[in-house]
Amino acid sequence: MIVCIAEKPSVARDIARIIGATSSHDGYMEGNGYQVTWTFGHLCTLKEPGDYTQAWKPWALTQLPMVPQRFGIKLIEDSGIKKQFATIERLMQKADGIVNCGDAGQEGELIQRWVMQKAQATCPVKRLWISSMTDEAIREGFANLKDQADYQPLYLAGLSRAIGDWLLGMNATRLYTLKYGQNRQVLSIGRVQTPTLALIVNRQKEIENFKPEPYWVLATIYRDTTFTATKGKFTSKEEGEKAFATIEGKPFTVTKVEKKEGKEQPPQLYDLTSLQVDCNRKFAYSAEMTLNLIQSLYEKKYTTYPRVDTQYLSDDIYPKCGQTLNGLYQTKFAGIAPYAELIKPIGGKPLKKSKRVFDTSKVTDHHAIIPTGVIPQNLSDAERNVFDLVARRFIAVFLPDCKFSTTTVLGEVLGEPMENLGDSKIEFKVTGKEILDPGWRVVQGKDKQKADDDEEKKQQDDEERTLPTFVKGETGDHKPTLTEKWTTPPPYYNEASLLRAMETAGKFVEDETLRAAMKENGIGRPSSRAGIIETLFKRHYIKRDRKRLIATPTGIELIDLIREELLKSCELTGIWEKKLRDIEHQKYDPKQFIDELKQQVADIVHEVMTDPSNRRVTVLSDAELKKLKSPKKQ
Repeated sequence: MIVCIAEKPSVARDIARIIGATSSHDGYMEGNGYQVTWTFGHLCTLKEPGDYTQAWKPWALTQLPMVPQRFGIKLIEDSGIKKQFATIERLMQKADGIVNCGDAGQEGELIQRWVMQKAQATCPVKRLWISSMTDEAIREGFANLKDQADYQPLYLAGLSRAIGDWLLGMNATRLYTLKYGQNRQVLSIGRVQTPTLALIVNRQKEIENFKPEPYWVLATIYRDTTFTATKGKFTSKEEGEKAFATIEGKPFTVTKVEKKEGKEQPPQLYDLTSLQVDCNRKFAYSAEMTLNLIQSLYEKKYTTYPRVDTQYLSDDIYPKCGQTLNGLYQTKFAGIAPYAELIKPIGGKPLKKSKRVFDTSKVTDHHAIIPTGVIPQNLSDAERNVFDLVARRFIAVFLPDCKFSTTTVLGEVLGEPMENLGDSKIEFKVTGKEILDPGWRVVQGKDKQKADDDEEKKQQDDEERTLPTFVKGETGDHKPTLTEKWTTPPPYYNEASLLRAMETAGKFVEDETLRAAMKENGIGRPSSRAGIIETLFKRHYIKRDRKRLIATPTGIELIDLIREELLKSCELTGIWEKKLRDIEHQKYDPKQFIDELKQQVADIVHEVMTDPSNRRVTVLSDAELKKLKSPKKQ
């Protein structure tokens, strides 16, 4: 008998149906030479400190650092888990072979390996590795089962991550709680959560300490069009007024009209982080809510595996894309086919194949998130919103580039020669953009108008602004303006901008290609970032103020307490993430990773224990947290 083990009962039922295991039993399905059983996510976890030695059960500074000789696993304390594990154990010990059907990723590998170890399974193990839950993908996966040994590096990376998180989390949390926590609250410290909190706290301090400074912008209105002085900002009002005075009443002359045509490529396909960012911006969904929605769409077979950090497809997906587009063409919501008109122009023709979309070298375990082509039924409004983003992004990559023309008009006013202004000629500039052929932008529809902040609205206005026809040499009256403005602080983080910062280890990166290169050193995995942000809320370290993320006094004081850069530096944590990725790709030794962490934990314990100060962290109750005033809008 071959035992197949999936990560959830719903996934197990789909697999059982495809392979012919149609007879239901308590905790498994059977038939056609197979028994299909399941876990409920994690059934096992690393042992608690007290499981290794009685001395580690009570929290005591004298027992730190806690470093087990050998890490062990145990069943999670839960009657349902124990009952299901007993079934799995019985099946595995009689099995002729096992097929690991866990989620095809680091966490999925770890979950099932631990269960097999705990069940003391000794038979040969194969691995089902698929990127979607469609019937076709499951059949194809079973026809091409992999050897378990091929995924050993993936398991070692997951194990190293779990041990690393245990070493740092268990030791640093006890250390900081006992030393600074007033015996009232556990001060949770984590390898990823603490640098993420530091990002929020540091940004908040930057905003609070920001001193606005005035500057003046000289502009002029000519033919109902605002031209801005190219000299830039004036730092003193006097200087601005001098420039204003020198041009007042003098004619404005157009000196140059330049028209350039350009193209804009479609945006890249979604990985999990970019999908979470867009869902937060457009629908105010939290990162965790988006992950749950896209996971649900995956399990319902409508989209591919979601926990991915690549925006590319492998070349072997290309031949299947026509079929996927056909599924979208037939998709209807409330009797309306939203994608049919978008797909019509490319139907029946060879699809565009761009290196920005299809590049096997950029795909490791899984490709970007795309629709499967299965026609969705009975979606909730939120599921439909997420599906719609994925579907439109997929259609867009096969549509032509957007063609636009940019017009730049330069003008000047010859003013009176004045002291300290040098040349009295003042130059002005305006640019406008005209869409000549929307190309892929048709997929955006009217949604583009839903900009959620002033900056985005301004950017959209600039993008779409068409100018009147100007001719070089024309001249006429104009109306100069001198406007006082103030420098502004950086914005508070929201979930979208925080996810981007985690992805690039705290560095602000606008460029898509550069951001992709920096993912290697991001903090946390795409699949874990949502949970990390939720943990910060649960610990009362941060709170929401509309879309803004605000650090509480507890969160701020905790980061102020931590002197060890290693615990709160995004860059250092990003280097750890890179090492874990390298373990997965057999470029780094897991033992070295753990040994380095053991040494770092020992150093942190020594440093905190020898801190002579009597610092303490403010602890807030739920009621106090609600009363906490949010910072004023800057």
